[in-house]
Amino acid sequence: MIIQQRYTRKRFLRTGLSLVAGSLALPLFASGNKQPKLAFSTLGCPDWDFNKITDFAHSHGYTGIEVRGIQREMDLVKSSIFNTSVKRAATLARMKEKGLRFVGLGSSSTLHFADVAERKKQLDDGRRFIDLAAQIDCPYVRVFPNNFPKNQEYEATMQLISGGLKELAEYAAGSGVTVLMETHGDLVRTNDLVRIMKAVEHPNAGLVWDVSNMWTITKEDPAGVYKELKPYIRHIHVKDAKLDGAKLQYTFLGKGDVPILQAITILEKDGYDGFYSFEWEKLWHPEIAEPELALADYPVVMKKHFK
Repeated sequence: MIIQQRYTRKRFLRTGLSLVAGSLALPLFASGNKQPKLAFSTLGCPDWDFNKITDFAHSHGYTGIEVRGIQREMDLVKSSIFNTSVKRAATLARMKEKGLRFVGLGSSSTLHFADVAERKKQLDDGRRFIDLAAQIDCPYVRVFPNNFPKNQEYEATMQLISGGLKELAEYAAGSGVTVLMETHGDLVRTNDLVRIMKAVEHPNAGLVWDVSNMWTITKEDPAGVYKELKPYIRHIHVKDAKLDGAKLQYTFLGKGDVPILQAITILEKDGYDGFYSFEWEKLWHPEIAEPELALADYPVVMKKHFK
């Protein structure tokens, strides 16, 4: 592990990028009382190159990018914008030029597997993403819980998930990176999530609160969920959908059934200062609207909501 040698430089880069981001006026929010920190996941624009991603983000009032693949390369360590030190430096320079920062790396590291070889592979993937995040001054790496397999005892799965999250958090200690477990898959009930986080109890572990992932399955009230998960929430995924039986139809923000704007209001009133990251799942659902439309609509709706 070579992260230890980069701490001083990383902290300098982090401070510089934060100052740059903080000094920029967001054109879409200049006249409002609030300036929410907006990001979008590259899941929503799977075929855009990095220049198009950053140009679009800058021109539409975003200050953050959550990276979940670049041009369908999901192993970000291999991505053409990250796979050498020279390319990483050029990527960071481009982000600074556009007044942007990386707010999260979306790994596919999944924690519920019991098979020894598969578990090692998943945790190793998480470690590689943590190393990359440290190199590009990105504060968060997302991991999945993810399923409760039918052939595996519930308690065993809970221990596997909490143990894996703690192992990755310990690996990230001192790096400036926090490992965030997304509310995702089968682990979307508040009680289960609280149990996991209490078992981990590590400063380098937290949650991505995906309100839609939870509510569309559990129908738990966001106010009650937030009260319990607040100590662990570091990052927010924003998406909306209409329910058609068991099927979800993704919609633009505020056009679906998910009480996502209610959750955003709760966060706003409680002083949440993190990013609201729009997750338009275009890669997984190619039939939904094009990114040029969806990613442009999101900041407009957020502007109206924060007035």
